[in-house]
Amino acid sequence: MVEMCLLGTGGTLPLKDRALSSLYVRVNGRAMLADCGEGTQVGIRRLGWGFRCLEGLVLTHFHGDHCTGLPGLLLSLEKAGREEPFDIWGPAGLKRVVEGLCVIVPKLSFAVRLHEYPPEGRSFELIGLQIRAFPVDHGIPCYGYRMELERKGAFDPERARELKIPLSEWKKLQAGESVRLGLRKIRPEEVLGPARKGITFVFSTDTRPCETLRKYTAGADLALLEGMYAEEEKHPLAVKNHHMMFREAAETAREAGANRLILTHFSTSLEDPEAGLPAAREVFPETCAGRDGMLIRLSYPKDREPAGLEIRQKEDW
Repeated sequence: MVEMCLLGTGGTLPLKDRALSSLYVRVNGRAMLADCGEGTQVGIRRLGWGFRCLEGLVLTHFHGDHCTGLPGLLLSLEKAGREEPFDIWGPAGLKRVVEGLCVIVPKLSFAVRLHEYPPEGRSFELIGLQIRAFPVDHGIPCYGYRMELERKGAFDPERARELKIPLSEWKKLQAGESVRLGLRKIRPEEVLGPARKGITFVFSTDTRPCETLRKYTAGADLALLEGMYAEEEKHPLAVKNHHMMFREAAETAREAGANRLILTHFSTSLEDPEAGLPAAREVFPETCAGRDGMLIRLSYPKDREPAGLEIRQKEDW
């Protein structure tokens, strides 16, 4: 299961009810952030899921509405008693940007480890998710993220009994660990069936529709994509500033064969994102507008069905 919260759905500037870009992701008690716009630490406190469980941050790019919350986040991590290293992933130039932002941050109680992408992006693991950073079209280096929670095959208890494996060792094998019984080494694949379909979601903001976005959104259970503008008269502005319209995000989700779409990263000129949904839903019916404090839960799919999706609004947001 993957749990998420949209801490901020705004683009460019914060509004009184719309903070800047940030997504909190939690898997089995381990957590990470995607983007860290101004006010992210406030959103985490409102959410109540905690700072100590955060293991890392992935940044889409270095415009201020996606990274200026970093100094405050690091200070909050220290005040929470963090001692373990904290990993930050992002485009080339990450070291220079982080060092500049953190001039105002005193010496921390933990190490900050920085990981810069080559132009084509890269794959890595964080909080148990297999993550692919892929380049998108924003006029400056900018990356979207495809994140996958893999799922092992089903455990076969009858086979385990045939092999005379004690019940006390079953949990290790289910977790993918080998166990030794005297001179015998039992490998997980001896008692696990074929790998089952896991959970896949995509987070991408600040881009024009492009081939890499369609490629890495393919078959996703959930796509969280930018919908900077809803009104068609804003299309020339979207093209000029390398952003995406509601309709274009819906077309991307449809063409990629995604199951569901949540729009985020709205322009300050867009007072009510819900009002722009009808046009997007004509293209891709499974579209909704994100809101600050939106809670999202993706659960493992059953048989050939898509992953289960539960969306609700945090009541006290």
